Amino acid sequence: MLEPLVFSIASYDHLADAITKAAGWERGSVARTHFPDGERYLRIETDPADRDVVIVAGTVDDPATLELYDLACGCVTAGAYRLRIVIPFFGYSTMERSVRYGEIVTAKTRARLLSSIPMASRGTQVFMLDLHVESIGYYFEGGIRPIHVYGKPLVMAAARRLAPAGLVLASTDAGRAKWVESLANDLQCDVAFVYKKRLGGAQTEVTGVSAQVAGKHVVIYDDMIRTGGSLIAAAQAYKDAGAAQIDAIATHGVFPGDSLDRLRRSGLFGHIATTDSHPRSVALHCDFLQVDSTAELLCEHLKSNR
Repeated sequence: MLEPLVFSIASYDHLADAITKAAGWERGSVARTHFPDGERYLRIETDPADRDVVIVAGTVDDPATLELYDLACGCVTAGAYRLRIVIPFFGYSTMERSVRYGEIVTAKTRARLLSSIPMASRGTQVFMLDLHVESIGYYFEGGIRPIHVYGKPLVMAAARRLAPAGLVLASTDAGRAKWVESLANDLQCDVAFVYKKRLGGAQTEVTGVSAQVAGKHVVIYDDMIRTGGSLIAAAQAYKDAGAAQIDAIATHGVFPGDSLDRLRRSGLFGHIATTDSHPRSVALHCDFLQVDSTAELLCEHLKSNR
């Protein structure tokens, strides 16, 4: 039997190349261009017929999601006998439920869209890394099989690298405390989180810190960094409580606009570590922003679910 054939959308070529190299599989080729009116043209250049096809594609925005949808449909139509979609970053996870009347649960509508991809003859799987809310996996419908990949090994390795002499693992708020506590138990270190008071709307105020961090090396973990506002507020609270050094880890680094520069200019952080689950982190990789590969972890799950 032929080894799996790995395709990707354009913004995830970097990760598909790494997975292909780590697994020793074949890399599939896709021709891409645009018509004068902006319409996208795709052509699958490596024949996927009777192949186990892996597509690497984060849903970082609507064009990326549609490119994934088109490519997946094309591979199944061309005869792929099995389809495995790797979504390192599920980009609509913060809208996983409605709070106000009329709000669209975008995480569910995008899962429904991907669920409408034709089923391969031997099934379709979707691998998602460190979902913001685990229940998102249940939004997929039909015969598609969602698999949640936990990035804990990568987070633990980053924490030990950033603070080899010991650390207090911290969260940005109490909402992530349970997950951070689980990580801290595995790292055999102390845990801390900040207390917040809601002032109205989306505005909150930090009112305290849950543990003694004076003189300690604090490493803050969150699943995702976007603008970094919550991260800066938490780091300031830990600094005010006496933390000697502060670093941050996130599985997903989104960093829109000048968010990374804002974090650097705050002067609160020695380093920030993320994975290559989002192409923005890869583009911004520097001494301040450390980016770890997810390829080995994803390969492990792809091989164990064959």
